[in-house]
Amino acid sequence: MFNLIQLPYSPEALEPVISSKTIAYHYGKHLQTYINNLNALIENTEWADKSLEEIVAVADGALFNNAGQVLNHNLYFSQFRAPQENNLPTGAIAAAIEKQFGSFDAFREEFQKQGVSLFGSGWVWLSEDEKGGLHITQEPNAGNPIRRGWTPLLTFDVWEHAYYLDYQNRRADHLKSLFSLINWQVIDSRLRK
Repeated sequence: MFNLIQLPYSPEALEPVISSKTIAYHYGKHLQTYINNLNALIENTEWADKSLEEIVAVADGALFNNAGQVLNHNLYFSQFRAPQENNLPTGAIAAAIEKQFGSFDAFREEFQKQGVSLFGSGWVWLSEDEKGGLHITQEPNAGNPIRRGWTPLLTFDVWEHAYYLDYQNRRADHLKSLFSLINWQVIDSRLRK
């Protein structure tokens, strides 16, 4: 059985980028609903002892959708901290981004572009492949790069419930502002070592 993760910050810590009201709905209600649905789907089945990653890698239908949303939201909510000005990566993740994209600015521009241009609902991801290469992908609905055999590093949620209370239809502004919240130490820790 899966439980709601504990946030590594208080509900108001991400303001003004993500309001405590959005946290209450997005984390407290949306994520909890996916967890409840997933637990009901796996109870007394062969999936009951599997990790989220194992389920997402091979499941389909409602099981995949709910497990994917739980995993995606867990990665999303655990990657943030209070807003920081000039919030730039350091260490191995900074070097990997520089190597793959030429500069952090080029990466940020492409990541935002992919998030803005994703039609409908879904996620934009930075992932690492089995050879250490980085990739930006759009994943519709509950999609996760684990399905490609890649390690998810960073994600922005582009479902409207992630930003509508704070930004209405201004997805681009929301995605741009999220860069001030990234805890780059967390992203660095997700790299394959």
